[in-house]
Amino acid sequence: MEDDRIVSADELEEDQFEESIRPESLQEYIGQYEVKENLGVYIKAAKMRDEALDHVLLYGPPGLGKTTLAYIIAHELGSNIKTASGPSIEKSGDLAAVLSTLEPGDVLFIDEIHRLPRAIEEILYSAMEDYTLEIVVGTDGSSRSIKINLPPFTLVGATTRAGDLSSPLRDRFGIIAKLEYYTTDELKQIVVRTSRVLSMPIDDDAAKELASRSRGTPRIANRIFKRVRDFALVEGKSSIDLEVAKKSLDRLKIDEAGLDKTDHDLLLAIIKKFNGGPVGIESIASSIGEEVTTIEDVYEPYLLQEGYLKRTSRGRMVTPKAYEHLKIEYQNSIFF
Repeated sequence: MEDDRIVSADELEEDQFEESIRPESLQEYIGQYEVKENLGVYIKAAKMRDEALDHVLLYGPPGLGKTTLAYIIAHELGSNIKTASGPSIEKSGDLAAVLSTLEPGDVLFIDEIHRLPRAIEEILYSAMEDYTLEIVVGTDGSSRSIKINLPPFTLVGATTRAGDLSSPLRDRFGIIAKLEYYTTDELKQIVVRTSRVLSMPIDDDAAKELASRSRGTPRIANRIFKRVRDFALVEGKSSIDLEVAKKSLDRLKIDEAGLDKTDHDLLLAIIKKFNGGPVGIESIASSIGEEVTTIEDVYEPYLLQEGYLKRTSRGRMVTPKAYEHLKIEYQNSIFF
């Protein structure tokens, strides 16, 4: 179900174009104003002291700009950035290979840091605290510990699951920032900026229409813009107006609330098969042929955030708002 889903906040192969439209400075970065202002202060203070910036943990739903912020932090510091992901660092040697390439003041960005193996996490503690790396080399009979001094650096970790981080790792970050969903106005600004960068003008009303259906997520807004641009070009349009935007969004099956066919299928399954709930997540997964983790990580967050779905001690329930949106008569439940 998730393959090629345009309103998925997870990164898809087609999203590589985002690198070409990524803002380079905090001033260019739209939204997350409190996070942005605080980072600006911390970066300026670190540069005034001529010290490495404290380690930074960025957390929040996918597609909100954590990777972009990591690159901006490096740019604002005037430093190089090295990137890795939690699942790619499987052995101590993998971590040593990354850390040994760092120069003084560099930024190391680790995406999905919650997926670091616990053994690797423990090696990272001394690197974060004392800028030293202690690893054991050799076999059992002739193993020995090697201590490597590292230059001062800043680790920027990104995660969609802050609760999965161990307390010792989380406590070693001096700066912790949560990224929130974007407002329609902020997303509209992002759509307009993307239209300028990609040289495809868009009307004010059309930009607002795209923004309102982008689920509070810049990655989705940019992806929708690309698809709507395709429809406009094929129709011989040199710009995107409200008519083209609405027609394109209808063809993409993204409704006025940003819900797509997958969202509708999930809500309708609970309504029709389980009388609106409450129902356990395993039963929902079985009924729509999907993994429990996919429902929890990908489908549910926006439906919960916008009040179409509700978690109770007895399971998930579809809310009156969802019934109204789907134009289905609401049957009152004693569990609400």
